[in-house]
Amino acid sequence: MRFGRTQAVHEVSFTVEAGEFFSILGPSGCGKTTILRMVAGFLQPTEGKILIGGRDMRGLGPDQRPTAMIFQSLALFPLMPVWENIAFGLEARGVEKSVRRARAEELLRLVALEGFGERMPGELSGGQRQRVAIARALAVEPQVLLLDEPLSALDLKLRQHLRSELRELQKRTGVTFIYITHDQSEALAMSDRVAVMSAGILQQVGAPRELYDNPATPFVAGFVGETNAIGGKVASVEGGFATLDSPHGPLRGRASNGLSAGAPAKLYVRPEALAYGAEGGHTIAATIDRIDFEGAFALAYGTLEDGNSLIVSIPNTKLGSAPPIGERASFSFRAENAVVLADV
Repeated sequence: MRFGRTQAVHEVSFTVEAGEFFSILGPSGCGKTTILRMVAGFLQPTEGKILIGGRDMRGLGPDQRPTAMIFQSLALFPLMPVWENIAFGLEARGVEKSVRRARAEELLRLVALEGFGERMPGELSGGQRQRVAIARALAVEPQVLLLDEPLSALDLKLRQHLRSELRELQKRTGVTFIYITHDQSEALAMSDRVAVMSAGILQQVGAPRELYDNPATPFVAGFVGETNAIGGKVASVEGGFATLDSPHGPLRGRASNGLSAGAPAKLYVRPEALAYGAEGGHTIAATIDRIDFEGAFALAYGTLEDGNSLIVSIPNTKLGSAPPIGERASFSFRAENAVVLADV
């Protein structure tokens, strides 16, 4: 997809299965909303095509596609009661009022807002307005529901509550959801599969656990959750593992594709995979700069010998034996809990 000389999306290709909760994850400006607007019909791709249910959507506008879209702003009509907001799409299609009202009441029950039909949007909480927007989108019985960062304006507690509600609602209705977000935890918690985007390029598509445990690119490793990256050169690759010559000595991790001896690479290891002390496996040392208490765990931030940073997750139950700030401490990890990726 091009806008003048700017190419917003570069040869992106993926398939979303019917009834799937599919998320597109990436930072601002990576092209994820452009993809959603092309699926919805607000933009026509300059190259390639979009198929929904095997049907080419080329030339069809938003009102001709089996999709409905929920925008970040929700865009509810403030002077219409809730039930009329929900039934608006049916009214535009010429459905008579009694049928519209019955369908609105059915959807209010579905989204746990029974009895709210006569209220005005301004009388609802943020979470309730979100559910009204979903009910309105479902009223026209779309094959695909498109959601453009619908939770981003809500506070953390409400976002966490609503993401579980959204997931449960998607399971109950069986409608295909395509969800746009820049929030990694949101995508990992709700999705069947996630597509990770960067600068208009599709980096990887996979189940949440696959993306977290087996990132295919350095971008995915760094963007999906916290990680530590240690640079060096590949010494050897054998048996599915790669050994990296690093400033901290030889380190070993699972080998990704495209590694060759002598090539620059980085070993990525998650904060929770590092254990305080030399408990076997590979050991690295860092000076502890600070420890941030997060409740169930704490994050220890340190500086390695080469000046790079290290982050370690320490369970709450082990905080009593955490290394003191300013002290040099050793941390160990097992090779199967780290991955080596080509440094590109």
